[in-house]
Amino acid sequence: MTHFGVRRFAAMSDGDVGRALRSVLNRMQTAVAKRPQDLPKVHPRLVAVTKTKPKELILTAYRAGQRHFGENYVQELVDKASDPEILDHHNDIRWHFIGHLQRNKVNKVLGIANLYMVETVDSGKLATALNASCEKLGRTDRLRVMLQVNTSGEEQKHGTTPVNVCDLYKHVVENCPHLHVVGIMTIGVYDYDLRNGPNPDFQVLVKCRTEICATFNLRPEDVELSMGMSTDFEHAIEVGSTNIRVGSTIFGARSYPGTKPPKTATNNPNTTQNDQQPQTSADNVESTRQNLEAVNVNQ
Repeated sequence: MTHFGVRRFAAMSDGDVGRALRSVLNRMQTAVAKRPQDLPKVHPRLVAVTKTKPKELILTAYRAGQRHFGENYVQELVDKASDPEILDHHNDIRWHFIGHLQRNKVNKVLGIANLYMVETVDSGKLATALNASCEKLGRTDRLRVMLQVNTSGEEQKHGTTPVNVCDLYKHVVENCPHLHVVGIMTIGVYDYDLRNGPNPDFQVLVKCRTEICATFNLRPEDVELSMGMSTDFEHAIEVGSTNIRVGSTIFGARSYPGTKPPKTATNNPNTTQNDQQPQTSADNVESTRQNLEAVNVNQ
């Protein structure tokens, strides 16, 4: 069992995490190069998802240059963000909350040091609660948020509907002065087969951005798209994602008691054999750190 109560299939070494980060960065750069010229020239942000992963892997990724980290569960984020070693010596970590947020947990999340963004605002009530909590806590800077859109229409997924996304955007802009809507996000259908064509969830989110920009007189550069995870982040970037959430490809598959390991990028046809070859030189580690620092600039 890990510190956070979930078994891992195999321990990840510093070298494993460094190689995985370098592979993801290389694949991101390749995907950016494939974007149509009419898409916004915004380099995607890499959010390393550490759900169920121990502190040690966060610190390993940090040493390699990674700064943006995402968590799905409120208490797990609180525990990690308040860990003395992380809090005292790694205070430039930028935490993203990427799970479903209940209104009664808002104060807990906003009390987290170095909270960078809440990516899952799915209702006006949640936005209002976040705004009130910011005011109550005396937060001086506006909280970055994304509006979560349920692009697949699956009942088990949270998010506003594509039809209502402009209404939610308007509610936040007009009624929540302590929030800054930086974009919209989706999870989409898991393990979509690209042989069937472009991912329809990503297409829907792009259309939502177009409608927001037209309604509120914004440029596409003003509305980020958070879409793409371990199995589909390259395609997401190619169609315009500016924020990808990658976990198992970097830190290894998660294991929950009584379940089989989920698919990771090693099952992804976009992952080449070279992505999985061991490379251990100090030069490669330093290169990864420098590349990640470049990605983190002004993000």
